[in-house]
Amino acid sequence: DQVDAATLTTEQLKRYFLYCTNTLKMSENTIHSKINALKFYYEQVLKRDKIFIDIPRPKKHLQLPKVISEEKVLQVIFSVKNLKHKMILLIAYSAGLRVSEVVKLKISDIDSNRMQIFVYKSKGKKDRLVPLSKIVLELLRIYFLNYKPIYWLFEGQPKEEHYSVRSAQIVFKDACEKLNLPSHFSFHSLRHSYATHLLENGTDLAYIQKLLGHNDIKTTLIYTQVRNDNNINVQSPLDTLMAKYGYKLK
Repeated sequence: DQVDAATLTTEQLKRYFLYCTNTLKMSENTIHSKINALKFYYEQVLKRDKIFIDIPRPKKHLQLPKVISEEKVLQVIFSVKNLKHKMILLIAYSAGLRVSEVVKLKISDIDSNRMQIFVYKSKGKKDRLVPLSKIVLELLRIYFLNYKPIYWLFEGQPKEEHYSVRSAQIVFKDACEKLNLPSHFSFHSLRHSYATHLLENGTDLAYIQKLLGHNDIKTTLIYTQVRNDNNINVQSPLDTLMAKYGYKLK
């Protein structure tokens, strides 16, 4: 039966969201959206107090970033024969850029004197500066001689427009498929791999946060869960004890 939402009590709302979770098997994001919509209705439209304070929210699934090994990153990039396509992947990985940031780079954003790339209005409408790789700069000079871009670093069709996000994603996907890499890797995996490899090589987490443009260090902390720290030899206490007291497997 249909019920006027304005008449529902907190207990009825709790039962409804439990029904959404247990019976309808809705995702955490869907339930969060429903809660937020009702929260807006009660607090902003009906001008009630914060009724949702006692309603438990489901925990969102913590999805770990998909990281490509250093060796595989190089294989992906250098398997691409087209110079423009290769440069798109190289800059994305070497500077930890999002695909939207790469394709919107202008020629003027490359500062070879200060060895920096200017990222204009990235996520959250924030500008940031990231280091320009020496190898990337050398290859960019070759790229310039071949393609002669005018305004956008990577021109699309027509040249007045920048290269499309979708086309860049396809370049990456095609390269991964040719190398039989897992399908869960996406263009964004280059950014995840950049951050993780920096962390594995000893770069301070706060500096990685700045390079990625994260507002909250908690967002950057996720890379500590996927790094492969070869400098730390973690050994099971069982192995340690057996070696210490001379026990051997019989």
